Amino acid sequence: MIAFEVQDMTCGHCVRTITQAVQALDPKAQVQIDLATHRVAIEAAQADAAALGDAIREAGFTPVAVGA
Repeated sequence: MIAFEVQDMTCGHCVRTITQAVQALDPKAQVQIDLATHRVAIEAAQADAAALGDAIREAGFTPVAVGA
């Protein structure tokens, strides 16, 4: 499990955007997002933490890696 804190994720649109960005990189990834705590947890099928963080960053957000 790879986890990020994304403080600038504030709404349902942000959740969809991040989910789509992660799944564009790793289509089989399982994405769990808790908007209240700004936490994104990803069970990656093929991508690593650095690539997933880059995908979230490229979608316009600021991910900070945290322990799962």
